[in-house]
Order: sequence, then structure tokens, then C-alpha cells
Amino acid sequence: MTKYLIPFLLLVLLGLPLIYEATPTEVLKLKTFDALIPEQEPSGYFTVLNITDDDINREGGYPLSRQRLAEIQKKIIDKGGIGVGWVVTFPNKGRLSTNGDKAFADSLAQIPSVLAMFENDKGIYPKTTGTVILGEDVGGTLATGVTQNIPILASSTNQGIAVARPEVDSLVRRIPLLLRTPDGFVPAFGTEVLKILAGASTYVIKTNDNGLEEIRVRGLPPVPVDSLGRKWISFVNTPQTDLATMDVEGRFVFVGFTAKGVMPQLSTPVGYLEPHKIQAALAESILIEGSPYVPDYALAVEVGLFTFSVLFVWLLLHLFGITWGVVFFSITMASTAYYGYWTIQQGVLIDVTWTLISQFITGAVAFYLRFREQYKLRQQIKKQFEHYLDPRQVKQLQDNPELLKLGGDRRRCTFLFTDVRGFTSLSEKLEPEEVTEIMNKTLTIQSNAVKKYGGMVDKYIGDAMMAIFNAPVDLPNHEEKAVLAALEIMENMKDSDLGIEIGLGINTGDAVIGNLGSETRFDYTAIGDAVNLAARLESATKETDKNLLIGEATAEKINIPVHVLMPIRVKGKAEPINIYSPIHPSV
Repeated sequence: MTKYLIPFLLLVLLGLPLIYEATPTEVLKLKTFDALIPEQEPSGYFTVLNITDDDINREGGYPLSRQRLAEIQKKIIDKGGIGVGWVVTFPNKGRLSTNGDKAFADSLAQIPSVLAMFENDKGIYPKTTGTVILGEDVGGTLATGVTQNIPILASSTNQGIAVARPEVDSLVRRIPLLLRTPDGFVPAFGTEVLKILAGASTYVIKTNDNGLEEIRVRGLPPVPVDSLGRKWISFVNTPQTDLATMDVEGRFVFVGFTAKGVMPQLSTPVGYLEPHKIQAALAESILIEGSPYVPDYALAVEVGLFTFSVLFVWLLLHLFGITWGVVFFSITMASTAYYGYWTIQQGVLIDVTWTLISQFITGAVAFYLRFREQYKLRQQIKKQFEHYLDPRQVKQLQDNPELLKLGGDRRRCTFLFTDVRGFTSLSEKLEPEEVTEIMNKTLTIQSNAVKKYGGMVDKYIGDAMMAIFNAPVDLPNHEEKAVLAALEIMENMKDSDLGIEIGLGINTGDAVIGNLGSETRFDYTAIGDAVNLAARLESATKETDKNLLIGEATAEKINIPVHVLMPIRVKGKAEPINIYSPIHPSV
């Protein structure tokens, strides 16, 4: 039960940060996008005009008069600029004269221009722009209010909200193209720039069940956005100029202050930027073909990929074992990483970083549990067989535990039974310690011979022993090796000067072999008619003049000459059975 419960617990625990978009996973996702999004080239339609510290010093300090701003506007027109965007708000009348406000307003009207409105929390909203909504009126980013320009300026030009809301890591990456107010929609500054350049009067908003899907301006390709109407910004290297150079011919000009202390700098993935540079990047991003965006189905893809891959990794490491499991696990992680990289290169921002981390955690847990299972199995095998098998066979079982089918397996084996003659009378004549010493020597002689020929000592039953050949590992020519082991036992018993004789019975046949017994106590052994017949043959040695009897199935497979003895009747057999005895001096 635990084996099947663990992957689902991992799925739930690892899935929560992804589904609920926890801050660490979101930061990791955004940093990954920053690192992998390809750098884009500027569109060539825009220039950034910086009013620098040197400019402020030459003009006699900040703020510049409205009359001077009108002169700058006219100079841009004279230099061939096709439009001007002032990323500055003018909420109050000019300090020196009202004529300056009128002059600035007149200059704004001479060329497509846009003034900025910065966000505040006052709940005061500007006039909405014309929109056509294809679908349900759902989704979008809510505006909190704006600082508006004075009426004389606002009425002479266009306006847009210079919005730049940071992500969870305090960096600006996504900007809504339109912001929702109680009365409708108001454009972001960069969006309004493109609308006036295209000569359009309205925005077309396409929605789906999740919210906004794309925003269109007549004459421009549709712009994919997320459900909140946000566009991912490509911070391209837009050409920059200043008042002295004024290189603006044939381009729309974003004007802003870079002089220290005038405008705030905002954190972006490419460093600190002033608002006019961020709005220029927004306009560039809208025009760049293949500019990255987060589709509304991104989370569904990420959750689906996460769920499938976590379960798949767990299955791999349990289905294919450690070695091949790790190979396929590595291939899975590499494929996932490549998929994430490929989609980002195509401009579709689908994150796989948390999926990769989850795959690694799942793989580590599965690998540990599989390793622990294998280690415990190896220790169990060693403990169970180290006293009964040759060390090389124990090592073979540890390296290939699948050779040992727990719970019982039908195999054709050769079975050897032994019994010491006269042990009961010997026990009556000697002290218990002496009897124990003799018995240990006798059983050692038997087990050494069995191990030498590749057999396994299954059990000791008092002064008797049972051995199996061809289990738990395969043993070629196991019939003959069992007979050779029996002959060596007889020779070594004679050479031991213990003064003890031994009877042996060997038979070959099918039996069920494995860990047999109750749920709380079991033992590796064999059961079947072939086993019983081997025990009967050992008992029959007392009725013949031979100390070693073998069954017909064994005699047919060995290259050792044998005597054909008279058939005997044994318990459990209706007909007499054929028995044989090897031609050997020890028998």
C-alpha cells in the first residue's frame, strides 16, 4: 500500500506550489524566462530622447518651463520626428505663465503626440477610449486611479497610463495594454502610441472564458495577452539620443528625464530603467514579430506536464530497475528541459522549471526507496543463504535478486537426503558435548561437499540433512553433481575416523521451491513428490546393502556407471520403483 501511496503524496505536495503559484516557484519561473528569452532587435520605429543632468544644468534647473518644452517639441518636428510621447505628467499649470501651457498645447497638436498619466490610488479615472469586445466582457487589469494632465494639455493630444507594475520579485516584466476602469478601458502609454501611429480610433478586445486573449489595433497584427491583458516586454536596445544631438528623423520619440532625482527608476530584468524607456520597450514589444507572451493555457499545460512526468518518472524507476530507470529518467528530464527551452524560443512562455525540480525530487525518492528495497533484499538473501550456498552463488543472487522468486516457483531439481547411521546409540554412550562435536563435524563434511558441487543445504533435521541442486540458481548437469557430492560425502566420512556410517538418497524431478510457510514465519525449501521420493530412497538404504540409492530420473542423466537394483516399494507409490546405485568403492 505504501509503495502506491508515496507517488500520489509526492504529486499532491509538489503540485501545491505550482497550482497556487507560490512566490518561490513564481520567482523561479520568471528568472528562467529572463535567462532563456532570446534577445530581440529593435523595430526601427522609435527613439528614446533622454533629458540628462547636463541638459537640466544648461536649462537652469528642473522643472523646464512649458515654453521650453514647446520649443523641444517643435525641434523634434523640425528634425523629422513622426510623433512624440512625453512620459511626463503635467497635473498643474506652468509656473511662469499660462502662455507657456498654450504654447506647449499648440505644439502637441501639430504632430501625433501622447502625454503620460501615472497611476495613483485616488480612484480618479480619465475618459475611456473606444473599444470593441469580441466575447464576454471579462478579465483585464483594474486601474486604481491616475494623476491627470491639466485640461488645456489633455484636450490637445492623446493620453495613456504609464503603468509599470512589478512582479513578485519587484521586477517589471509585464504591462497591461489596457486598464479597466468603472466606465470601460483606458490604454497604456505604449499602446496608445501605436494606435495613433496606425491612425486607429478604437481597440478590439478578444476574450475567452479565462479573460482577455488578444488586443487588436487596426493596421497592426493581433497582440496575444494573458487573461489580465498583460504583454510580456522585450527590453530591446532602442536607439537613444539627447537634446544636443536630437537624432530623431523618421521615428516616434519617447521623451523622458534621466537626470538624477527627477523620475524614479524601476527595476527590470535588464537593470534600472526610467518610465519612458519602459514604455518605449512596450511599444517595441507590440511590433516585434514573435515577441514572447504567456498564453492563457500555460498553467494547464504546466500542471498536466508536471502530473504526467512525476508519475512517469516514478513508474520508470520501479518498472526498469535502478540502472535502466536512471537512464530513462535522465532522458525524461532532458526531454522536458528541451521542451521548455523550445517553447520559450518560439515566444510561448510555458515554464518547466518546477516540473524538472519535481522530477528530480520524485526520482531521488524513488531511487532511494528502490535502493533501500534492493539493499534489504540483498541482506535478506545473504542472511538466508550464506550458510547453505557457496559464496559465489550468494553473490550471484545478490546481484540478480530476480533469480529468486519469492513465494514459490516450479523447478526441476535434484534432491539429496542424508542420515547418519547409529547416531541414537552413539548418543547414549557419550556426553552431550562429545555428541555435539561429532555431529558438527559430520554435518560440516556434508555441507562442504554440497557447496563444492554447487548445491544448497536446505535444512538440517537432527542428524539428517536435505540439499537441493539447481535452486535457487541454475546449475548445469545438476543430477551428476548431486551424485558426485554424495560420493565425496561418503569418502570423507570414511577418512574422518569418526566411525560413523551414512545413508544417502538422491532423486530428480519437479517441485515447488521458494519461501514457503505462514505469513509470519517461512523458510526457503522445496515440496513435491520428487522430494518425498528422495527421502524414501534414503530410508531404503537401511533395507539394502547399499549406502547410496538414486532414482531413475537421476540415473538417466549421469555419466557415472550404476548398478541396477531390484525395484522396491515405497510409501505413497502404488507400483514398485526402479532404483540404482553408483559403481564406486565408497558405495
